[in-house]
Amino acid sequence: MENKPTGEYVLIKAIEDGVNVIGLTRGTDTRFHHSEKLDKGEVMIAQFTEHTSAIKVRGHARIMTAYGEMESDSREK
Repeated sequence: MENKPTGEYVLIKAIEDGVNVIGLTRGTDTRFHHSEKLDKGEVMIAQFTEHTSAIKVRGHARIMTAYGEMESDSREK
């Protein structure tokens, strides 16, 4: 079975080093299935698929979607 996209794109731009982007599975058990680490200035374009139901961003990043733009907080407090 081919992994066909089912959702829109999400653009994540790291504002600090060490931003983690984690893909979570769909189904009865939610699990981590993919993780990327971004350094300051790096951009990742992600898409929801039949296997990805959520994307978690940890660290200071700008997140852009078709519905708007937001910024996550830094891990440092």
